[in-house]
Amino acid sequence: MTLDHRLLTGSWRSTIDPNRYVLIGISRSSPRGRAGYRRYPALIPGHWYRDRMPDEAWTARYEAEVLGCLNPRRVLDDLSAMAGGRTAVLLCWEPPPPDLAWCHRALVSSWLQEQLGVEVPELGYEHLGCGCRHPKLPSNLRK
Repeated sequence: MTLDHRLLTGSWRSTIDPNRYVLIGISRSSPRGRAGYRRYPALIPGHWYRDRMPDEAWTARYEAEVLGCLNPRRVLDDLSAMAGGRTAVLLCWEPPPPDLAWCHRALVSSWLQEQLGVEVPELGYEHLGCGCRHPKLPSNLRK
């Protein structure tokens, strides 16, 4: 991964310095009253994101209806352009580790690693891995 494609994932609940990172929301909503971030709608889950369904069904739907419709190179180039040479953090609502709840931001990390070999770890938890080892990946998808 080159520096112009430096990406991390993170939670809106974390304290992240917007002077150091470019904050990019990939959740359906963002914190009220918060400024200084951008949004990347292509990675936002569909209207079904809160539907009660097994984790496997939710992840399969996200992979098919969101990631499966995207060109990973285009997504990476778009995010890199939004970051303007700085490190981008893809944000959504699930708390950071050690909270065990999984999050779609880990599915994005896994997808970018599988498709392009790009490593996208969790901010502050880089030592836990990325892609198929991302700490917010559903346990059934971890390798």
